[in-house]
Amino acid sequence: MKDLLEELKTIVGSNHVQTTGDLLRFEEDWRKRNRGKALAVVSPKTTEEVAQIVKACVQANVSIVPQGGNTSMVVGAIPNESGTQVLLSLQRMNEIRSIDAENLTIVVDSGCVLQNVQLAAEKVGFLFPLSLGSQGSCTIGGNLSTNAGGTQVVRYGNARELCLGLEVVTASGDIWHGLTGLRKDNTGYDLRNLYIGSEGTLGIITAATLKLYPLPAAKLTAWAAVPNIEKAVKLLGLAHQTLGPALSGFEMMGQFALGLVDQHFPQLRVPLWKDSAYCVLLEASDSESESHARAQFETLMQTAFSDEIITDAVIAESIAQAKALWLIRENITMAQAAQGLNIKHDISIPVSRIAEFVEHTDALITQKINGAKIVNFGHLGDGNLHYNVQAPLGLDHKDFLKIHEHEINTLVYDCVKEFGGSISAEHGVGSLKVETLKHYKDPTALHLMRLIKGALDPKNLMNPGRVIQPE
Repeated sequence: MKDLLEELKTIVGSNHVQTTGDLLRFEEDWRKRNRGKALAVVSPKTTEEVAQIVKACVQANVSIVPQGGNTSMVVGAIPNESGTQVLLSLQRMNEIRSIDAENLTIVVDSGCVLQNVQLAAEKVGFLFPLSLGSQGSCTIGGNLSTNAGGTQVVRYGNARELCLGLEVVTASGDIWHGLTGLRKDNTGYDLRNLYIGSEGTLGIITAATLKLYPLPAAKLTAWAAVPNIEKAVKLLGLAHQTLGPALSGFEMMGQFALGLVDQHFPQLRVPLWKDSAYCVLLEASDSESESHARAQFETLMQTAFSDEIITDAVIAESIAQAKALWLIRENITMAQAAQGLNIKHDISIPVSRIAEFVEHTDALITQKINGAKIVNFGHLGDGNLHYNVQAPLGLDHKDFLKIHEHEINTLVYDCVKEFGGSISAEHGVGSLKVETLKHYKDPTALHLMRLIKGALDPKNLMNPGRVIQPE
């Protein structure tokens, strides 16, 4: 190992190979439930350095854990406890390489923080629409490796749909120069989509060519109260009919989830939640004018009122009001953390079956655990729910997880399968769901995934123990 460490120092410089000191921010996962131990934290600046690092690790038979902003929700970007893995931090690879205004593309290093990419695009009059609660710290490489979703999937799609090309260091240390800005290229297998969503288990994304869009002429936000999920789904259908492609965001939040925000962040002033089972946050981006967008929004709300779909609503009158409404949605996770440890699920269900799924699963959970609190919120527009379970009042949260986590996970995932859904919508598999995946993924799909892993990473050195286990 000493020879490897010396070689890594030669590649990136001694200052960028850390073996001692405070490595907590690299070795502990975002939820602070797991901590590993790295052989070294290595921070390259260029793709060529990444390639040299991979070759050195392959020669030494040492596995590599790539890490961007370390915001994984499924323990997918920290080392294990062995102290034998190299943690490859990509945070120094943070350059905006180029912007092609005519082609509507931006090329960025994988260590670029998402928010910085948004700002770089906005500075030259464009929109990069990927938007997440962690956008101030998560990186493009991480977004692509998990195929991140976020709040604007309804209109713009997941990270996969926003990426045209990749630069990747393979498991052998070769560089695939695939930073094409082409929207049409049918010259064989789609390697780009193979690496997107693979969570660093097939190779290391070092740069990406991303799609840009013209900045909208207007953006409007509304908050509506609905009596149940069936009405929320009807409102979504009506929003599609009324707003068409202008509908960019559609978030649903349960009463208990909003109550946690009201309790822990009272300065945010949550509207309409006390008398409503659910509230919905809608956003529309219009290419014409604010008056046109507002007219469409008002038509939507009036129709929803007359059809008894919503019971009350507010339309933001300023950018500040719109941001305040979004802050409520974005702080549900923080409010839940302040309340105590909880059992998290990132699931997707066909939109048409979400109401039935929630009613069925809620009933099973409350039968199993009297007083359990369901924290249900998420991206209803694309069928993605963060269906979390909080301990009953008075029960220690650590004890709740220790006693009930496996039972609740099994119950929820069995229901997800029954309703034709997925156990991971946007957070990935990481190490938390590797064993679970075996029970809910099609066996043929798992076999094909293992074949791909074995072909591209035969020594199993790329983020081993994540997504798929070799046979």
